Amino acid sequence: MSTEHVLQDPPRGHARARIRESANKVPEVTVYFWIIKVLTTGMGETASDFLGHLLGPVPAVGLGFLAFAASLVLQFAVRRYVAWIYWTAIVMVSVFGTMAADVLHVGLGVPYTLSTPFFLIALAAVFALWYRSERTLSIHSIRTRRREYFYWATVLATFALGTAAGDLTATIGLGYLGSVALFAAAICVPALAHRMRLLGAVTAFWTAYVITRPLGASLADWMALPTKRGGLDWGLGPVTLSWTVAIIGFVAFLAMSRRDVRTV
Repeated sequence: MSTEHVLQDPPRGHARARIRESANKVPEVTVYFWIIKVLTTGMGETASDFLGHLLGPVPAVGLGFLAFAASLVLQFAVRRYVAWIYWTAIVMVSVFGTMAADVLHVGLGVPYTLSTPFFLIALAAVFALWYRSERTLSIHSIRTRRREYFYWATVLATFALGTAAGDLTATIGLGYLGSVALFAAAICVPALAHRMRLLGAVTAFWTAYVITRPLGASLADWMALPTKRGGLDWGLGPVTLSWTVAIIGFVAFLAMSRRDVRTV
């Protein structure tokens, strides 16, 4: 009997002992998943900048880290996927991941041309360690504590990488709207490649997952930033608030409908 079979169908006598391993801790990948994912990336981008301007860089990073840590503690504490807990953690990862990337650039003066490949290497290292340990990178198998650690390390790395990549394209001449067009086209590539059976489901998923970050962040920046920087000048606060309301609406819908939970 394989390990995966044991995890999916534990003996009755060990059901309670294995309850943490029997329930997948992440949602099913539906159209709602991708909508909320893009919303969280944009909201995290503008919220990070808004808090930095409001509180100052150091207090903002400290507050972001505390919220990030608290959300992950709560996520790890529950035994199965809970929509509002999971997506709260994603939002906090988005905010703190943005801050982490910005600290390298603004605080330490590391150019995006260096931070982008740095985060890419970090993400590749997490993937390599995860696969070496578990022999799978599938999000349908997040049923053990160790796999959950790898999953959230990957998520954090993708947010940091996406932030740096999005800022890189925006500052080398494309601008924010141009970056939106670039990443909107790029995210179609893994979807089409998978549909044509040129790319496996797991690789296609994680490729698209990485691209959602610069896509959402570039879109939010375009909406929020001043016209002299190529934006619509709607403001960091209003854009953060409106995207937060949208996230809450979609997450509430999923919590009630359970359309992101696999039924067996």
